Amino acid sequence: MDLNEYLRQARKNGTAIGHFNFATEDVLKALVAGSKEAGASCVMAGTSEGEADFIGLKEAVAMTRAVAEDFQFPVFLNADHFKSFEKCKEAIDAGYDSVLIDGSKLEEHENISLTREVVEYARLASAKRRETGSVSPSISVEGELGYLRGVSEVQHNIAISPKDYTHPNQAFHFVSLTGVDRLAVVFGNIHGIVTSQIEKLDIQHLNSIVRSLSSAKDIYKRDVHLVLHGASGLSDKDVSDAIKAGIVNVHFNTELRVAYHDKLKEEFADPATADETTPYKYLSPAAEEVKKLVIAKTLLFTRQE
Repeated sequence: MDLNEYLRQARKNGTAIGHFNFATEDVLKALVAGSKEAGASCVMAGTSEGEADFIGLKEAVAMTRAVAEDFQFPVFLNADHFKSFEKCKEAIDAGYDSVLIDGSKLEEHENISLTREVVEYARLASAKRRETGSVSPSISVEGELGYLRGVSEVQHNIAISPKDYTHPNQAFHFVSLTGVDRLAVVFGNIHGIVTSQIEKLDIQHLNSIVRSLSSAKDIYKRDVHLVLHGASGLSDKDVSDAIKAGIVNVHFNTELRVAYHDKLKEEFADPATADETTPYKYLSPAAEEVKKLVIAKTLLFTRQE
């Protein structure tokens, strides 16, 4: 099955598919191992533009396919928050399964135009892949609407305003004109983790977006899958409530980075391992912490009541 089919299945089951970012092979293996062990149907592995530049686009594709084959588990590689048509094209041409074209900081008409351009290119590329019998023929495209504040780091606080939220009518308009498969929405979520405030999702606002997009489905006869970015730092209840309301794809990044960083720091602070110079010996415990976290999050995504 392609990614969109897995998303449709998740929606039908009232569950969600996890998306976790990576910049190194050990973290990629950890997130795939954790997802499989927790009983997920598949996993999305993402690289931001910075992570993709560090790894290399072709290298990320080759690495993901090799790990998926080793684990005998479906892994979909996503270009996460790519900001331009050119960067999305590079990812698609390199073999990525999915792209998020993030034009959310642009004027609405510019965002629509940019996103539609990426969708059209992805459709053409998918057709070419099918003609050549590619391993991953269908490319899923995500757009973003609303102002998602913050960065994928630990921050003191972030000003959250309903003015930043995705407007339900704009969501309908955006989906209708772009043809995206997935839509990242804003309803109280932020990027990163904050230390001096409590993050809280506005589920009622999410419900309004869902109702609006239900109309789009009735008219255009296709599903649009809603995506929650910035899930790091949210309570389990908020994530569960968002899934119940209609979110089918949940992104975690900062919590994984923190878990990896803190374990590495602990390894180097321990007198027994402080002088260790063999990379896999001090990287393995850090990757294991990532795996534990992915298992916990995946159980949250897949748990049905």
